[in-house]
Amino acid sequence: MAESTSKNEKKICCVCNATSDEKVILQAEEKGKEVGVCVHCLPMLIHGAH
Repeated sequence: MAESTSKNEKKICCVCNATSDEKVILQAEEKGKEVGVCVHCLPMLIHGAH
């Protein structure tokens, strides 16, 4: 069973370290660990850096 996280806990983007106070952070899973990624960095992860 996955650990529950506090709703007051700030999420942090794993790419740019932006917090949920600055940008929208989406939750994802990588290698079995929960990570966050902001909407600014998500296209780079999908399409790769240009």
